[in-house]
Amino acid sequence: MSRNRDVLLFVTLALLWGGSFVAIEVGLDYYPPLLYAAYRFDVAALALLSYVSLSESLRLPRTRGDLAAIGFGGGLSIAANNSLLFVGQQYTTSGIAAVTYSLVPITTAVVAAAWIGGAGLDARGAVGVVLAFLGVGLVARPDPAALADGVAVGVGLIAVGVLAVAVGSVGLRTVETSFSSIALTGWAMLFGGLLVHGFSVGLGETQQLPVVAPQALAALLFLGLFASATAYAIYFTLLDRLGPFQINLVSYVVPVVATVTGAVLLAEPVTPMTVAGFAVIVTGFGLLKRREIAAAAAGVRFPG
Repeated sequence: MSRNRDVLLFVTLALLWGGSFVAIEVGLDYYPPLLYAAYRFDVAALALLSYVSLSESLRLPRTRGDLAAIGFGGGLSIAANNSLLFVGQQYTTSGIAAVTYSLVPITTAVVAAAWIGGAGLDARGAVGVVLAFLGVGLVARPDPAALADGVAVGVGLIAVGVLAVAVGSVGLRTVETSFSSIALTGWAMLFGGLLVHGFSVGLGETQQLPVVAPQALAALLFLGLFASATAYAIYFTLLDRLGPFQINLVSYVVPVVATVTGAVLLAEPVTPMTVAGFAVIVTGFGLLKRREIAAAAAGVRFPG
């Protein structure tokens, strides 16, 4: 029964995170990109910190580890990452953005190897990393036509955001905090949202109140309440139950959800290059994580 629940939560997480790329596309018709990203985390932080205040005692950060973790999570994984994602997605489709974002597990593994050591990259793993970035190159289509329509620029910005996520994630592993994971996420979202508000003002974006048009409001609430607050709660639940390898496989389901949803709801085109690039990224991941995949496969037990 618990396995069925884990599968249901995994599918729900993929649907929420995949749908977030479509919601970003919808909201960008109503908001400047950085202000929209800031509003996303205003809503998410309010929801998560309200939940924490009801389920456990809500405390202010009190240790250096707490502050460092909020800095890594809020400053890099949320503020820098989402600022680049929302700006970059102005130039791409939901599917292309999600495929580029599927670099997160690979980039995180490389940053972790360089920063905190552990298992280094062997020859096959190095080939896997190269393949993954070649896959993003296929998605970006760095030719004159792609540069003219901004796709390569958008993919480049999102890829830099992926690096920010990786550095932030590995940085979190180097500090100890007094918070639960949900409380830490809430504080990081609050700090990250405030930073993005500052970026928005500093870059001269038009400041406006949340739009009450049905599509705009639905997209913002979906991003804040479901794709952020609810999705992160599911993510940390599954992380505890399944471990980091299995839960990070969601990164390869999300692009499929985003691509299909974008094509159905927004009539976004799905090019052969996008599909090919995604396949190359997944192949690279398979080479980099082949030992973990083999160990996971060995642990599967079929009824009979």
